[in-house]
Amino acid sequence: MAAALLSPTLAVLGVVIAFPIAVAVWDSLHTTSEELDADGLVVEGTRFSGVRNYADLFRGETGDRFLNALWNTSFFTVTTVVLETILGLGMALLMHRAFRGRALFRASVLVPWAIPTAISALLWRWIFSADGVANAVLGREVLWTADGAAAKYAVILADTWKTAPFVALLVLAGLQIIPQEVYEAARVDGANAWQRFWSITLPMVKPALLVAVMFRMLDSLRMFDVPQVLIGTRKPSVETLSQLAWDEAMNLRFGPAAASAIALFLYIILAAYVFVRLLGADFVPRGGTTPHTPRRTARFGRGTAK
Repeated sequence: MAAALLSPTLAVLGVVIAFPIAVAVWDSLHTTSEELDADGLVVEGTRFSGVRNYADLFRGETGDRFLNALWNTSFFTVTTVVLETILGLGMALLMHRAFRGRALFRASVLVPWAIPTAISALLWRWIFSADGVANAVLGREVLWTADGAAAKYAVILADTWKTAPFVALLVLAGLQIIPQEVYEAARVDGANAWQRFWSITLPMVKPALLVAVMFRMLDSLRMFDVPQVLIGTRKPSVETLSQLAWDEAMNLRFGPAAASAIALFLYIILAAYVFVRLLGADFVPRGGTTPHTPRRTARFGRGTAK
């Protein structure tokens, strides 16, 4: 019965996930080449090349471009996720506080997340243009959308602005399930604001924060829209693995494109495995502890707050 009920879902997953992956692996083992037939006409054909497309990712000009894209992808992932985590946590703490105009503040914070990524990148492209707002504020002309370090800063800023509200939203959901009695007990015990945050808020919101970080990490590893629209294609300073695979496919080099995509797929699996392996125990409560109850006793000045 269980197999019969699950079979439609498994069939859909097989069509939309397993089949494309299998096709990508097949394409990565083949190379499209052009040859002349007996009449001197150019004929395109596909031949089996084994792991040659994968080997080319680590040698020659193709290897240099792939390793550069791998570095850019890793750099953008680490940088943006760290910034988004810090900003998202701060915004969540502000949205959780009771103050006048909180509803308007919450709505304004979520606006960047509601804007499509391509539109957001286009807006930032206008801001970072030669005669845009960024240069007007700085009082100097910086070529943000050209190649170089400025382009990296532009991508980081645009992506952080776009997706930090997502982290804030998940963290806010975690903050709202923390019992107020815990904070009241800590205040009675003499805990200051920093002690309450470090010993109560952060440990109890940690599961939601880890989920947000994992989602953002996996999404950043697939970064494409922001650098593609904001900076453009074939820019070594910001080219990511997704852009590399897309550019190869657009130039009809489907074998190398599939190899790059499979490499990115394996990289994402490895990153997710390491993340869950190192921090996965904190996603699920241990020892029968509920998600709303701290596992450790927070000790403050005059006693203990549980």
